[in-house]
Amino acid sequence: MDLRILEIASYTEHNKIIENFTHKSKNKNPLCGDEMEISLVVKNDVIKDMGYQCKSCIYCQASVSLLSRKVKDKSVEEIKDFITNSEKLFADVKINIEKHWNDFKEILDKKNLARKECLLLPLKTVLKALKI
Repeated sequence: MDLRILEIASYTEHNKIIENFTHKSKNKNPLCGDEMEISLVVKNDVIKDMGYQCKSCIYCQASVSLLSRKVKDKSVEEIKDFITNSEKLFADVKINIEKHWNDFKEILDKKNLARKECLLLPLKTVLKALKI
């Protein structure tokens, strides 16, 4: 396991319950049993806050931790564009993503292909919460 995954996962500031959420979703990875719950505060199609709770592996925790830091003050449309293209980062496909999302290239990589579903679970849960 990459020590960088542990380092990213250790940032847990957004591992919290948001009472005044506008969007919320739960999701489960059928392959391994990881569970994810994400709450969002969305105003004028911009994410203002995100909280998460999970019972999951370190890969899933790293992904949700990174996501929770990147979505604040981003438009729902920008987040949707990134998430729908994120799966391509596991392949050798050249994709253009906003510079803001570049940190994901470090974990959504073919070296972590075996943990792909774990890494994508938080992203899919956000899409589900936004009903996109």
